Amino acid sequence: MAAQKLPSVDALMIGFGWTGALMAQELTDAGLNVLALERGTWRDTPVDYAPTFAQDELRYYWRHELFQRPAHETLTVRNNAAQTALPMRRLGSFLPGINVGGAGVHWNGQTWRFLPSDFVARSHNLERYGAKALPADMSIQDWGVTYDELEPFYDKFEYLCGIAGKAGNLRGQTQDGGNPFEGPRQRDYPNPPMEMAYAPTLFAEAARSLGHHPFPQPSANMSRAYTNPLGVQMGPCSYCGFCEKFGCGNYSKATAQTTILPVLMRKTNFTLRTEAEVTKINLDSTGKRAVSVTFIDAAGKEYEQPAELIVLSAYILHNVRLLLLSGIGKPYDPVTGQGVVGRNYAYQITSSVNVFYDDKILNPFVGAGAHGMIVDEFNGDNFDHSGLGFIGGGFIGIVQTGARPIEHHPTPEGTPGWGSQWKRAVAANYLKATTVATHGAVMSYRGNYLDLDPTYRDVYGRPLMRMTFDFTDNEHRMSDYLTDRAADIARAMKPREIKINRRKGSWDVVPYQTTHNTGGAIMGNDPATSVVNRYQQSWDVHNLFVVGASAFPQNPGYNPTGTVAALTYWAADAIKSRYLKSPGLLT
Repeated sequence: MAAQKLPSVDALMIGFGWTGALMAQELTDAGLNVLALERGTWRDTPVDYAPTFAQDELRYYWRHELFQRPAHETLTVRNNAAQTALPMRRLGSFLPGINVGGAGVHWNGQTWRFLPSDFVARSHNLERYGAKALPADMSIQDWGVTYDELEPFYDKFEYLCGIAGKAGNLRGQTQDGGNPFEGPRQRDYPNPPMEMAYAPTLFAEAARSLGHHPFPQPSANMSRAYTNPLGVQMGPCSYCGFCEKFGCGNYSKATAQTTILPVLMRKTNFTLRTEAEVTKINLDSTGKRAVSVTFIDAAGKEYEQPAELIVLSAYILHNVRLLLLSGIGKPYDPVTGQGVVGRNYAYQITSSVNVFYDDKILNPFVGAGAHGMIVDEFNGDNFDHSGLGFIGGGFIGIVQTGARPIEHHPTPEGTPGWGSQWKRAVAANYLKATTVATHGAVMSYRGNYLDLDPTYRDVYGRPLMRMTFDFTDNEHRMSDYLTDRAADIARAMKPREIKINRRKGSWDVVPYQTTHNTGGAIMGNDPATSVVNRYQQSWDVHNLFVVGASAFPQNPGYNPTGTVAALTYWAADAIKSRYLKSPGLLT
């Protein structure tokens, strides 16, 4: 049976998380009739994240209430092309979201701006360190957009979300108490930093004693009541410690639901259709223009939805997969190095140092997703890499997210993994332990990529995404360097003992690390090496824009959401100011 064809719309969003909501808000403001298709269901704070049950660790983290269902859709994974990829049957390393709001519902709220040098990673490193600093198989490239161009859009997102923090660089002037390494900003954060718990305070004192410049983690957890520029109100954080992997029942964490949807959902020129899974973007006879999408509803009925402008605003893995399934862009071939779709997949690398006291009660259950103190001396190219054998870096800090009881059992070196001795160690150390964490960059490489699996298929018979990824010597050397610096700070905190947890061996899909997947539909100034141009517009299909972390040519040392949002606003501005007046390629 042929798909039922629906009336055309001006603009169509595929996926309705942060990027879909931001873009829909901007395009409806420009007068367009906008439809968003979301494969999940409607979810909102009072019904789905009420304080009476939002802090249910078993339901939301261990039983994955807010995450993608692998039984419906998953991907296959392997570390290199010599291995056979197998399906990820239970989410582990990363946790893509499902339903309205996407992964932005269960994020921590750690909101960063990338460094100016991050956007010119290839040219900057070549200029400073020479060609020998970049391994032959490292495929990093410049983004095609600069920090200065994105600065107004970083600012716009920070004020939408009520980010709590302290500026470190105001119009080129270093500010005490902020991050002295950040790019210049035109104004301070809209809210002051969060009140700091004991462990991050001890970290800051120790870091300062070593000559570092600690500063509060920029936070989308509200430090006070806030009304954003759209008139949406948010309440102060209660420091309950249930941000990461949980929805917020207090309207205290910035999400699409708490910042945009109260305004967007009331607009007469906006429509949201849930339980609508897009299976293909359809092109005209020339293959140069998108004319519609095909989607399937909850009852299994197939529809065709025409649109003049299509924005692919799903999670990075879904963005790349839908491009491949729709035949848009040349698939990447790691053997020849030719093709672009799936190229430059990257991730994040993390490590930690546990810190144990005898004489200090730290109350680690008090926390929030972005509640902590950070040093940035070892991020990006903030330090001289000469002779170190790697490029890139990351931040180091104590971010006290809440020591949830099922997940959090810090024990000293040599403690058995189970039994009475383990139980005694957990009881003795729970209130007196904290963790110094590192959060490092991952460069892109010829052998790390995304493509369609030749064997496994989803419920609709479509090939699953196949991920080929592993850490390289560059990432391990960089992470070890960060871990050593974290250990230096941990020792300066004067604890009873520390336990160093390095990231060793190949990337492992099982333990949770971050939901910071990037690349595969990267941006740039050359269609031979990028899927989208500097405005997130498809080189091949001019009325298709692909927004999200899929555009990152490599992954810097910060959480991605702030930059994802800035790029979305940047693309929306180009659509409104240029594309709608003269449809066609913008570069």
